[in-house]
Amino acid sequence: MVEIEGKIVSSQLFDRRFVCDLNACKGICCVEGDSGAPLEPEEVQIMNEVFQQVRPFMNVAGIRAVEMQGTWIEDADGDAVTPLVDNKECAYVIFENGIAHCAFEKAWKNKKTTFRKPISCHLYPIRIHKTPNMEALNYDDWEVCKPACKHGERLNVPVYVFLKEAIIRKYGVEFYTQIEEAAKLWQDRK
Repeated sequence: MVEIEGKIVSSQLFDRRFVCDLNACKGICCVEGDSGAPLEPEEVQIMNEVFQQVRPFMNVAGIRAVEMQGTWIEDADGDAVTPLVDNKECAYVIFENGIAHCAFEKAWKNKKTTFRKPISCHLYPIRIHKTPNMEALNYDDWEVCKPACKHGERLNVPVYVFLKEAIIRKYGVEFYTQIEEAAKLWQDRK
């Protein structure tokens, strides 16, 4: 682990290889899990503000789930998350050719909103663990992502490189530059 700007960064972000392979996994990470996607406090308000722009990209079951539960809910731990459809997929999931995609991202690609998708989704397989005194960026090893690990191995793409855009979105260019430097030092020591 290394510390960057007061955040603890797992060395697995340097060592592990990862590139999403939607043709293999079908976007199952948006369908399985204990609860919806974790939301940052500022994203809760954004979800409310942009719902009408995202709604045309959603499916009927997702719209119904949001109308019944709200644009976000609290999970069993009291954390803000996206609502689910029948305790399965995220309410914002849309299926195209059997692959799960995000209605937020589709609206963003169509320039209907400036909100791309929850940062927890964009950063996955990085999970942020917060305590009152620090933040830790950890690699989440989940069986459903084995195709992404194999694809990343074939392409030799470390997790942090695959998630460059998301890391910059969350923490900025300088933070990402420091991750690159830390990764190089980490590899030189090995």
